[in-house]
Amino acid sequence: MARALVLCADDFALSAGVSRAIAALAAQGRLSATSAMVLSPRWREDVARLQPLRGQLDVGLHLDWTSAFAVAAGHGQPLPALMVRAALRALRADAVRPVVERQLDAFEAHWKAPPDHIDGHQHVQQFRGIREALVEAVQRRYPQHPPWLRVSLAPPGQRDLKARTIAAWGAQALVRQANRAGLPHAEVLSGIYDFSGDTAAYAQHMQRWLRTAPAGTVLMCHPAERADADDAIGAARAREGAYLASAAFAQALAAADVRLARGHDLFPAAPA
Repeated sequence: MARALVLCADDFALSAGVSRAIAALAAQGRLSATSAMVLSPRWREDVARLQPLRGQLDVGLHLDWTSAFAVAAGHGQPLPALMVRAALRALRADAVRPVVERQLDAFEAHWKAPPDHIDGHQHVQQFRGIREALVEAVQRRYPQHPPWLRVSLAPPGQRDLKARTIAAWGAQALVRQANRAGLPHAEVLSGIYDFSGDTAAYAQHMQRWLRTAPAGTVLMCHPAERADADDAIGAARAREGAYLASAAFAQALAAADVRLARGHDLFPAAPA
């Protein structure tokens, strides 16, 4: 049987071009999950693009502390500053909990259902101070059918310096807390790279990820219709979107004997 992987497009609702690309790829069967930036003013409008895919695609919350939307919401700050605060244990529970709750509320208000999964913009879901509040909120809000959590730990063979740095922000700690709480979670995350190179380079990355990722891996991507000059990784988003829509990507899936699956089916909650 083909290995089952989750291919998750991050940053839904970041912009119109990102949302359109994700919805089109999902309708084409080239994605099995997406994560939404619910602090974006586009979330209210763009969620309609996902409605025809309900039940075919995992739709989750992209927990956000570092985007311009988070800054506008009053709690956001640049990633380096957030990392320092987490390292210094300065992310206090009484300040973090309401932010997690507001983003869960905003997700449910427009999707009209709980998230299938939760991850984080720039991997903030695993930062000290945030992960504890997140696990507590999921336990309390969704005791019967909790969403699965994404863990930013690359599989063996894909642990370059960037991947190891991301994991060091709290991947193993999130796993331990999820296990203690009995929450479903993905074990490994693929798709980590520096966003450089051309479409051929991205194709090579993808072929390697598909070839070396164990069953149950979440492979993240960041597609868009076209490059946005205001987006630091806009050119990479356009390259990813073009490749994922291409026949070459379908051929890469077949060559690696991979099928795309929902995390909803791969990471069930442990029996109570």
